[in-house]
This record gives sequence, C-alpha cells and structure tokens, in this order.
Amino acid sequence: MTAAVQDAAPAWAVVVAAGQGRRMGEGPAKQFRPLRGHPVLRWSLAALLELKAIRRVALVLAPGVATPALDLEAADLARLLRVDGGAERMDSVLCGLEALVGAGAGEHDPVYVHDAARPCLSPAALQRLAAHAGHSEGALLALPMTDTVKRAGEGVSASYCAETLDRSTLWRAQTPQVFPLGTLTAALRAARAQARLCSDEAQAMEWAGHQPRLIPGEARNLKITTPEDLLLADWFLQQPCPS
Repeated sequence: MTAAVQDAAPAWAVVVAAGQGRRMGEGPAKQFRPLRGHPVLRWSLAALLELKAIRRVALVLAPGVATPALDLEAADLARLLRVDGGAERMDSVLCGLEALVGAGAGEHDPVYVHDAARPCLSPAALQRLAAHAGHSEGALLALPMTDTVKRAGEGVSASYCAETLDRSTLWRAQTPQVFPLGTLTAALRAARAQARLCSDEAQAMEWAGHQPRLIPGEARNLKITTPEDLLLADWFLQQPCPS
C-alpha cells in the first residue's frame, strides 16, 4: 500500500463478512480463503483502513464464527468492532450500523460499506470515493460496462439471447459505497419492511428515492466469487497500485 489515504471528516465503516460464498465450492467461505499468506478478509480490511478518518470498522461475521488471525497493526486492530450478522446482507449491514451508533457514530456521519471479498482496493480509488463522502445521497465506486450486454429469455428460453442492452448507461457496481449513516439505515429498514432484498446498499438508497453518485473505480477492485478470481487477485496484489 502507499501512504495512508487522508480525509478530514470523521467516518465509520462496515465490512460485510457473514456470507457463505457457495459459488467458491467446497472449503472455507471466500472471505477466509488464503491469499498471499493471509485470509482474503485481511487484505480487504487493510485496504479500507488506509482511510485514517475511519474511527471504527464494524466487522460483521456470521454468529459463532471466530475472527481469524488478521496480522494487522495493533492500532488498526483496535479500530475493529466484531459484530454478529443477520440472515441477509442488508440485515448484516444493519447490524453493523447499529453497532456503530453504539460506538458513537452520528446519523449524519459518512459510513463506508465494503465487501470482505474485495481485497485489491487501491488507495487512489478510495481517495476518489472519500472526496464525495459528504454527498447527502451517497456515492459508490463503479465501472462503466465495456462488454456487449445480452439479456437472456425466460423459462425454456433462458439459454438464448432475447435482446442486446444499451451499455452506454450501464455500470458495474463495486464497493466501498459511502452514505450518511442515518439515511442508509432508514433506506435499509424501509426495504426490509417491504420484504425487498437489495443486492447492494445503493439499491436500497435508490428504492428510497435517492440518487447516489457513480465514482470511477478500477478493474483491480474485483470481488472474489470463483476460485479463478483468487488467481487474478493474487496477480493484482503483486502489481503497483495506480496513482
């Protein structure tokens, strides 16, 4: 990593590490798989903790799961707050947000939400996002679509192309995403009350009528989903971070 990312405004964070990662196949959940001598989770936390304005990080794990050895600096370990997660991602995020409020976070404070399975976040991308941490409707790292995008049919036609989508307005969402704590909490609670499951926090904000900003991310900020992703993450971690 390069020098610590600087941001004057006090902030907080939630790292979601309670998922099972079934697409990884047999073995530990993806956030606990070894990557260059450490769990994937350790790399994701270390990248986020480069933002020194973050006072506490709610590390959300499945109930009963022990916190793995993370090999972080003592000062960074002291910033972690272990929290039990819920049944769905948004339940786990809400558990993290509630724990941060108990630790002193205010409803207008920015809170970063990061996937435990994104170990290659660069300080440059984090700094670009931090520059928009005060936006009232939030912001997220994302990449414009470059591939041609197809929509499959339904039912028996699910293996066939139904149409080609206009990629000019399509982006691939990444994390971290950052929102005012109170606004995000309200959006997630509203989604839960309506029995709606969001795939990321920005979607809950959209459902609540907000328009989070899209901040250019990086291809290296991939999410570990399959065993092949571990090989790619290993390669990225050996490359210099973009400036």
